[in-house]
Amino acid sequence: MNRVVARVQEVQLRKGIPHFRPGDTVRVHVRLKEAEGEKERIQPFEGVVIRKRGSLAGASFTVRRVSFGIGIERIFPINSPTISSIDVVSQGRVRRSKLYYLRGRKGKAARIKQAGRATSVEEPVAPAAG
Repeated sequence: MNRVVARVQEVQLRKGIPHFRPGDTVRVHVRLKEAEGEKERIQPFEGVVIRKRGSLAGASFTVRRVSFGIGIERIFPINSPTISSIDVVSQGRVRRSKLYYLRGRKGKAARIKQAGRATSVEEPVAPAAG
């Protein structure tokens, strides 16, 4: 039964979502409905990914940012239609998968080191024959 459910969920997955990990700074463009009529606008929410969980259609991630001295966290389902796009602003170097310790830190103590990861997938170079 699990294989059938997995196949159905794979069909429902969104395409074009960039690869990001906890510690990365992302900008999530969220669709919001205006109060009047059918108007929609897109509002960016930029912050550090502190958690990723789940797989396939049930996957979600938590983004944290500090606004006017108050920490704000939002949980986004990865395959949600309210997400217009996700941009990876910078990649962080962390050694944990859940960054809940950032909640208790302020200012410079809450910074994350920049990673030296490659942003694109590179093909291995074949050694020269001869």
